[in-house]
Amino acid sequence: MTTRPPHLSVIVPASNEARHIGACLDALAAARWDAARPAEVVVVANGSRDETAAIARGKTDALARVGVPLRVIERAEASKIGALNGGDAAARGAARLYLDADVVVSRDLPVQIMDALQGEAPRFASGTVRITGDGTAARAYARLWRRLPFMRAGVPGCGLYAVNAAGRARWEAFPDIIADDLFARLSFRPGERVAVPATYDWPVAEGWRALVRVRRRQNAGVAEIARRFPDLMRNEDKAPLSRAAALGLALRDPVGFGTYASVALAVRLTRGRRDGWSRGR
Repeated sequence: MTTRPPHLSVIVPASNEARHIGACLDALAAARWDAARPAEVVVVANGSRDETAAIARGKTDALARVGVPLRVIERAEASKIGALNGGDAAARGAARLYLDADVVVSRDLPVQIMDALQGEAPRFASGTVRITGDGTAARAYARLWRRLPFMRAGVPGCGLYAVNAAGRARWEAFPDIIADDLFARLSFRPGERVAVPATYDWPVAEGWRALVRVRRRQNAGVAEIARRFPDLMRNEDKAPLSRAAALGLALRDPVGFGTYASVALAVRLTRGRRDGWSRGR
C-alpha cells in the first residue's frame, strides 16, 4: 500500500446503505487504478442504523490489494451534506470524486476520471450513466429517463461526479441544500464539464410512489438552487423537452413514457408537499 499522498479521494456518503455499499466498494476494488496516481476511499456512514459501516470496513483488504486505502468514518447525524463535508475534511487528495453508495462503477472509470481532471484549469467530470431500476415501474421510468436528450448528450453527474483541485476551489463547504450534484455541476460552465465514456450504474427508486417522492425532492432541489444561487443557473445547459421530442419518445416507448409522465403529473398535483428523505428502497 502506497504511503504517498493520494492524487484522488473518493468520498462515499452512506446512510443505511447496507444493501448497496458492498457492491459499490467491490466495484472500486475491481477497477483499474494507476499506481502513479494513488487514490483513497473515504466512506462516511451518516446516521446509519444498519450494518453499513461494518460492511464497508469488511472491504478494507480488497481495496488494499489494489493499492487503495479505505477509511470508514461514522457520524451520528443523518445528513448527506454533513457526510460530504466530513469526507472532504478527512480526504487527503487534491482531486475529489463524490460517489453515491448505491452506484456501481465500471472497471475503467477511475482512471478515465483522473485523466479528465488533468491540468490546471477547473474541471468537472462524470462517467456515462446507465440508469437502472428494479420492478416494473422503476424499469419503465429508468428506460425513458435515460433516453432524454440531456441524459444522452450532457454531463448530468447524477450519483457520481468529480472535480480537480482548481474545480473544488470554486466553493468552500457544501451548503445545506438538497441537490449537491446539481450545485456542483452548475458551479462549472458547460465547456468545463467532461463526460468520460466509462459507465456507471445508478438505480432509481423502487415503486411508483417512491418515484414520485424522489422526483418531488429532485424538483425541490432544482427550485432551491434557483432561489438561493441564481447566478449558477446561468451555467445550466439542460434544454426543455420539445413537443416533437416528447412525441417521439411516446411513440417509441409508450409504457416508459406513460410511467414517466404519470410521475411528473403526480408531482405537479402535489406541489408543496414535503417528504422526509427516502430513496424508497
